[in-house]
Amino acid sequence: MNYKPIIIVAGEPNSVFFELFFKVIKKKINSPIILIASKKLIIKQAKILKKKISFNITNEFELIKKENNLKKINLIDVHFKQQSAFNKITSKSNNYISDCFNIAIKLLENNISNKLINGPISKKTFLKNKFNGITEYLADKTNTKKFAMIIYNKSLSVCPLTTHLPIKHVSKKINKSEIINKVKLINNFWKSKFNKKVRIGITGLNPHCESISVFNEDSEIIIPTINKLKKFRYNIEGPFSADTIFLRNNRKKFDLIIGMYHDQVLTPIKTLFEYDAINITIGLPFIRVSPDHGPNESMLGKNKSNYLSLFNSIKFLDF
Repeated sequence: MNYKPIIIVAGEPNSVFFELFFKVIKKKINSPIILIASKKLIIKQAKILKKKISFNITNEFELIKKENNLKKINLIDVHFKQQSAFNKITSKSNNYISDCFNIAIKLLENNISNKLINGPISKKTFLKNKFNGITEYLADKTNTKKFAMIIYNKSLSVCPLTTHLPIKHVSKKINKSEIINKVKLINNFWKSKFNKKVRIGITGLNPHCESISVFNEDSEIIIPTINKLKKFRYNIEGPFSADTIFLRNNRKKFDLIIGMYHDQVLTPIKTLFEYDAINITIGLPFIRVSPDHGPNESMLGKNKSNYLSLFNSIKFLDF
């Protein structure tokens, strides 16, 4: 069986990514890996962490021309100047991270692979408030208009209707077309990936799906949209109060729960599964996955970080 390579953008250089990567590559992985990162930084961090790694040096031009036989780990070396192995996260890494993403997208556009993983990135530093998150950043770079962020676990997944958005802006972004687009994307993804019809539960926006305001988003937007989707035979139920839908007997009825905003569904999913979840962006021209955690700056160089989410990210794309 021929496995397409997994393209990995290492992300923020001052993160726990390489510590996790050094642990994960000892596991059984069938797909070749194309790692886009700084060679000097890898060597410096490996020395501090007392790890050994070997890789095949290549570049995007060789890969596009198919002039390089892929080994288990193939490195595209991207220049990044930093004297120490670890440092504080600053905007100095922005051009480096951007260069890494540009190379990855070039490889994806040339059908070298359809699988992308990115390591942790400081959204505040890298995105500079231009995008809500990496999901939106990649959607913009690929001119993708309809997309969704899924936090996936095989037992239960979630999708926030709005992503990294301040609470005061959430209600303005909730509309019928956004709900319908998300449900369609999720349903198509479950059919193609898992060959099944996804069971979706959807939360309300307001506590107990009620509001003292004249306009109630639950009754005016969410309920009519759910009824419309049911007419088209989507397996969707709701709206449910967010404070009870994640109880054991309630959540077991669903494969995925759509929430109206980020913390409404990410808080319970991380409480339930901790590091045993991954971030998937659907709707892009390729499958994008990332570990469901940030750079974890406080743990740099300690060799104590949990590698499970990165391992699950790689295994999800190991086909």
